[in-house]
Amino acid sequence: YLTEYRSEHHVSAIWGSRERIVVGLTGGPEGRTLIRRAARLAEKGAGGEVMAVYISRSDGLTAASPKELAVQRSLVEDLGGTFHHVVGDDIPAALLDFARGANATQIVLGVSRRRSWQYVFGPGVGATVARESGPDLDVHLITHNEMGKGRGLPVARGARLGRSRVVAGWLVSVLGPVLFTWLLTSVIADLGLANDMLLFLSLTVAAAMLGGLFPALASAVVGSSLLNWYFTPPVHTLTIADGRNIVGIAVFIGVAVAVASVVDVAARRTHQAARLRAESEILSFLAGHVLRGETSLDALLERVRETFGMESVALLERESDVAPWTCAGCVGPRPCVVPEEADVDVPVSEHMALALSGRVLPAEDRRVLAAFAAQAAVVVDRRRLQQEADQAKELAEGNRIRTALLAAVSHDLRTPLAGIKAAVTSLRSDDVEWSEEDQAELLEAIEDGADRLDQLVGNLLDMSRLQTGTVTPIIRETDLDEVIPMALGGVPEDSVDLDIPETLPMVDVDRGLLERSVANVVENAVKYSPPDERVLVSASAIADRVEVRVVDRGPGVPDEAKSRI
Repeated sequence: YLTEYRSEHHVSAIWGSRERIVVGLTGGPEGRTLIRRAARLAEKGAGGEVMAVYISRSDGLTAASPKELAVQRSLVEDLGGTFHHVVGDDIPAALLDFARGANATQIVLGVSRRRSWQYVFGPGVGATVARESGPDLDVHLITHNEMGKGRGLPVARGARLGRSRVVAGWLVSVLGPVLFTWLLTSVIADLGLANDMLLFLSLTVAAAMLGGLFPALASAVVGSSLLNWYFTPPVHTLTIADGRNIVGIAVFIGVAVAVASVVDVAARRTHQAARLRAESEILSFLAGHVLRGETSLDALLERVRETFGMESVALLERESDVAPWTCAGCVGPRPCVVPEEADVDVPVSEHMALALSGRVLPAEDRRVLAAFAAQAAVVVDRRRLQQEADQAKELAEGNRIRTALLAAVSHDLRTPLAGIKAAVTSLRSDDVEWSEEDQAELLEAIEDGADRLDQLVGNLLDMSRLQTGTVTPIIRETDLDEVIPMALGGVPEDSVDLDIPETLPMVDVDRGLLERSVANVVENAVKYSPPDERVLVSASAIADRVEVRVVDRGPGVPDEAKSRI
């Protein structure tokens, strides 16, 4: 039927029943407004989910306040959402990849804080995301108090300088000197060699600021060659007649190389500072993860996958060097089963490794990844210690229950034993001549006491087997009207009223254990009920369960006896 419905209505894709809303954060104060607006959008749907994401560049960060990010993390978590930190060089692409990877349906972004003149540097993140989101993602641009107030322009960033800047630097270094030569020979002539050198030097400085060392060196070589050929007498030859011109060209090359070196070193330092800042934010998250006592291994591995943009992450372990690898936890499709299959594997200990698939990470990322791996090992150890503590607590509780049970039934065990002993002693006594009726009464007392002892010992054995786990319930569908009447075999027929409707649904139970449980409760109810009051055993369906009630009119359980029970 489902296949026919999809065919008739041309349904080719599967959509989620809940809205998943991604909030793009910049670290600015407008993030609080965006989170609250996304929470209101989620409330309008059927249990929507809010995911706030802050994307930091791997090669340089904007001036985001760690304190403001911490406030926004707390806000989104208080509203029932989750906070994510992702590393990405292209902010719009990273945001869209995160949204699609999380199967999001909506993206909430703030209107840009840039001033009008700053749009000459590009359309902005919001416009780019809206243009490239496609039909599956709805993009909301939210107004806020910070829009249009301006923000700092992007600082020098990129893989040291960025690919686009390096390309621009090479274009300036190669085409710029040629263009300057044409202008100085055809359009603006006779400026003098000194002015020509200054113009070519400014071009070399521009190439250094854009592309770094190598484009600047290329500009210096091309520029000095053109200066020598076109502007240094005698022209159109590589010979330099005046020695002062040789000094000028040498100074030109030296200044160009010095400026290019300074720019390249500054770019490297900027890159290193940005890397350290990004790492400090990630390590701060790990520290908060430890302080908050979070023990979810899957959540931590998902953080690793998001942070480094991997397809899957798995924590593998084995008992010895020759034992096979087993998966302690994994996220993402097709996780690795052995470290050799991974694109990146980080040894955690001798018998534990973190395996990532998706791409090969640069060496500088492994330091932070090693911190994640160490935290994953801590989470696994903590989880095992918690399991051992729970087992120890369960054993201690079982011992306490058994001790209390033995103390509670000691009186019940002594009572039938005392009755049997007294009856046997009376029958064996030679001082009294017992009639046949008296002998039958004493024998009946012995039989009742033995039956009572058998019941008590049976209950103790059942309790012992349940506590040690040797009794495994066999669950199957059963009608209550087939089980409850059999549980009433040990009580007088006129002492119980039974009300089990035949219309009750089937229940999933162990028939033997249910029968024994009901029998114990009913026998106790009959024992303490007044002679003229009958015990009621009834059942009814409530929601997705069936309740069985045993109602008596006895004195009830004294408060001081409830702890023993």
